[in-house]
Amino acid sequence: MQPRDRAAYSAIVDRPPLRLPGEARIAVWTIVNLEAWDIGKPMARQVLPPPTGQVLLPDVPNWSWHEYGMRVGVWRFFKLYERLGIAPTLSINARVCEDYERVARQALKAGWEFMGHSWEQGPIHKEPDQRAMIHRSMDALERFTGTRPVGWLGPGLTQTLETPELLAEAGVQYIGDWVYDDEPTTIRTERGPLVTLPYTVELNDIPMMLVQHHESDYLLKRAIDQFDRLYEEGAERAKIMSIAIHPYISGQPHRIRYLERFYDHVAKHSGVLHWNGVQLLDWYRSQAPA
Repeated sequence: MQPRDRAAYSAIVDRPPLRLPGEARIAVWTIVNLEAWDIGKPMARQVLPPPTGQVLLPDVPNWSWHEYGMRVGVWRFFKLYERLGIAPTLSINARVCEDYERVARQALKAGWEFMGHSWEQGPIHKEPDQRAMIHRSMDALERFTGTRPVGWLGPGLTQTLETPELLAEAGVQYIGDWVYDDEPTTIRTERGPLVTLPYTVELNDIPMMLVQHHESDYLLKRAIDQFDRLYEEGAERAKIMSIAIHPYISGQPHRIRYLERFYDHVAKHSGVLHWNGVQLLDWYRSQAPA
């Protein structure tokens, strides 16, 4: 099924406005992404291109750059969100629960929502058995947390045409791969409906820092600009603002202060909710027409 066949075009101005509880204007959805990179394969991201222009294995510099996030950067995240009293959504490769159990255990202890994010980092299109990988990932996260996740984010937001059916079959109820709206939507699958939550590639430190090569403080500028406009618009209809971060990027010493300052800016405003994906899903279902 083509994406357009799953969800007809809908102009936001033609829909009844959604309302947040308590006359809130905006729900901020924070997503922390934790990934497992197999050093025997080309690295999922590169901060340092290979000298010859050809991928060389093992790619120790880029693997160890990612490893810094798990050893150091993620602990800056834990400290920040503990101070703020925020429990983010954790987009997690299921293999992280084995390779970095200490990190996954800390997120579970802190009450973060676990969201499926493949078994390990790599495009869905390269999976020899996508159905088996999805079930393996969801089953592993359920064993680790005691609760089956209801959310899914494809690695690199990748999907094939049959992915939505396979996700619904595995018990997934919402996805973040469709970044086409400010509001949740419902898409069709042959296994029943899936809700799309407004994940982001605009307030995501991978494209911002690694593709667009902005300076460290640019995250703060863009995040404040995004929040201020959505907060203003939230006076008329509920808005959701997502921000997606990775510990090997935003957990670096020269970047973390700008992430902290963003939340300081948000704290100056009333009518702001900090929700995870499950809370957004339940709220949308209570608002959406049958």
